[in-house]
Amino acid sequence: MEDGTVERARPRDRILETAQDMFHKHGIKGVGIDAITEAAGTNKMTLYRHFDSKDDLIIQCLRATACKAGAMWEKFETEHPGDKLAQLHSWVRMAADCLTADGRGCDMANAAIELSETDHPARRVIKELKEAQRDRLVTLCRDAGIGQAELLADTLSLLLEGARVSVQSVGTEGPSAQFVRMAEGLIVSFRGTAAG
Repeated sequence: MEDGTVERARPRDRILETAQDMFHKHGIKGVGIDAITEAAGTNKMTLYRHFDSKDDLIIQCLRATACKAGAMWEKFETEHPGDKLAQLHSWVRMAADCLTADGRGCDMANAAIELSETDHPARRVIKELKEAQRDRLVTLCRDAGIGQAELLADTLSLLLEGARVSVQSVGTEGPSAQFVRMAEGLIVSFRGTAAG
């Protein structure tokens, strides 16, 4: 803009960004629609014009989180074009960075824990998004020349999920501090198995 002011985000974007931030910091059940609209500088009518319900807002927040994760995969390819093993090592470093970022863990895993009703519409979305992440990691492991790509991807995924829980319960100085060392050791071990 000419006067140097920043254009204010559109209401839908503001609501979505505000809800993502609040859900991440306080949990889905800990945040109501009133708090979201107030923090976003809008009102309920505007929120419901863009989102059918709080459940719809939750789902859109989870999808936005998945989009950010998608950008991460593109970054690996850009930084290490054609070098799948280097991309796998970048995944490990990114995962380690996530562990120390704020201690709140994975938004999708946290949502799955909070939304304990098996028929909650967000649970299906969480499952789809988590499966898509797993599939990308399996493909990356396979393309990096790992013979047991699915087993390594699942092992790394479970290691990361456990490290996230460890950070929440005992902090970053607990077992999660060894995440990179463990993950890199697993990669070396699986590559050695494939070569042998």
